[in-house]
Amino acid sequence: MFCLNDSLHYYLCSHPVDMRGGFDRLCGIVRASMGRDPLSGEVFVFMNKSRTLIKLLHWERGGLVLYQKRLERGCLAPLRFDTRSRSYQLPWSSLVLMIEGVSLDRAVHRKRYMP
Repeated sequence: MFCLNDSLHYYLCSHPVDMRGGFDRLCGIVRASMGRDPLSGEVFVFMNKSRTLIKLLHWERGGLVLYQKRLERGCLAPLRFDTRSRSYQLPWSSLVLMIEGVSLDRAVHRKRYMP
């Protein structure tokens, strides 16, 4: 449990989500809107319209895990659609920075060796 790290793939839902939903509703959104399998081991990221609440849905061995964070002040930075990959796939580092309140608009990602 609690095994989110940089070796996983993270996918952001392209539209705001009603955060009253739980596992079943979020799995339905992953299948219908994102065209992916919620049991694939990938991590799916959802935000509400005001970007004050974020949920991460992840399949781990034995079941689904739902992580949730509510911001008491401020909001999460909006992400831009990547026209090259035609998705909202985001790296672990960008997700962590976004949750911590760092704006990704002016962030510069330095090249790193990736075997």
